[in-house]
Amino acid sequence: MGLAPEGGEGGGGLTAYIVHHLTHNTKQFSFGQVHMDSWIVALVLGLLSCFWLWFYARKATAGVPSKGQAFVELLVEFVDSQVKDTFHGDRRFIAPLALTIFVWVVFMNTMDLLPLDIPGAAVQAVAGKEVAHHTFLRWVPTADVNTTFALSFTVFFLIIFYSIKAKGGWGFTKELLTAPFHADNMILKIVLVPFNLFLNLVEYLSKPVSLGMRLFGNMYAGELVFMLIAGLFASWFTFLPGVLFNSMWGIFHILIILLQAYIFMVLTVVYLAMAHEHH
Repeated sequence: MGLAPEGGEGGGGLTAYIVHHLTHNTKQFSFGQVHMDSWIVALVLGLLSCFWLWFYARKATAGVPSKGQAFVELLVEFVDSQVKDTFHGDRRFIAPLALTIFVWVVFMNTMDLLPLDIPGAAVQAVAGKEVAHHTFLRWVPTADVNTTFALSFTVFFLIIFYSIKAKGGWGFTKELLTAPFHADNMILKIVLVPFNLFLNLVEYLSKPVSLGMRLFGNMYAGELVFMLIAGLFASWFTFLPGVLFNSMWGIFHILIILLQAYIFMVLTVVYLAMAHEHH
């Protein structure tokens, strides 16, 4: 990855610097292109988050807990209370799902706080500036719309599953065709079927779209602001103001990181509760 946005080093100024840092490391497969950087980082962080929770669960004791165990216990109780307030069915799957989503999304969002030039500096130190300039790595998976939509459409399939589980196959189909507009007259019922189906499809599809776009939009914008600050304050004369502005934005961005993970988790539970309970 390129290091400096200045014309002599970054090769094109601020615009080239930002475009370079917004370029994914892709690999072509028979079914299409895959953003390898987003996929690998998301996988590693997912495994790391699972290991982190498993480690403290395995070391849990009935005595005085360690600081790490106490923090995990507080986190688990917080998520479980959110699920309990929203989802009134069997929580044995929903609560662990919500905890996994929250921790994993926080881990992925937090990558935005790491200096984006670290990979480029490492490649440049080992292989030289030319290789670094042609090496791409975006390490914030949630700033990639493919990652957020993969998460949101997984939630979408769970919504369909819980809807069918709660209402049965025929009950689910009947609701698609006869709600929200009801009619006692059979002819009117048939006339209203296309309108009901259309509105229900829009409602179902809007859920994963809103989930994915909300998380992606906030994290992409946050990543872009970091790039703009790094680019605008790249010279030695503006180094200290750049550090100050980056620190201020980083502190504010911590709130965004946690808030977006919380919103994604809560909306997931709300959508699953609606699918489970609405008849």
